Amino acid sequence: MAGKFELKKSKNGKFHFNLLASNGQIILTSEMYEAKASAVNGIESVKKNGADAARYDKLTAKDGSPYFTLKATNGQVIGQSQMYSSEAARDHGIASCISNAPGASVDDQSAV
Repeated sequence: MAGKFELKKSKNGKFHFNLLASNGQIILTSEMYEAKASAVNGIESVKKNGADAARYDKLTAKDGSPYFTLKATNGQVIGQSQMYSSEAARDHGIASCISNAPGASVDDQSAV
């Protein structure tokens, strides 16, 4: 089973998506978008940029937790990971994103 994007609508009416690995774990979370079309464009951007290891920034939170962001060609952040317990776990998350993003299906849950 391949990864998938879950497109959702929040209680405040904004749209966002998560990229899930084949095991159901969230790999990447988007920002909040005003319009559904913008969120769909964000998914397409993750599919396009997600396979390129150079688009990932390996970062460390203030509490020392490793995480990563994925940037589009224009430098804009299009997704952020969870906080990881180690740099190795973060690197595994990036590898999972690289392998899952390009071919991931879209599960549109925004109308539910």
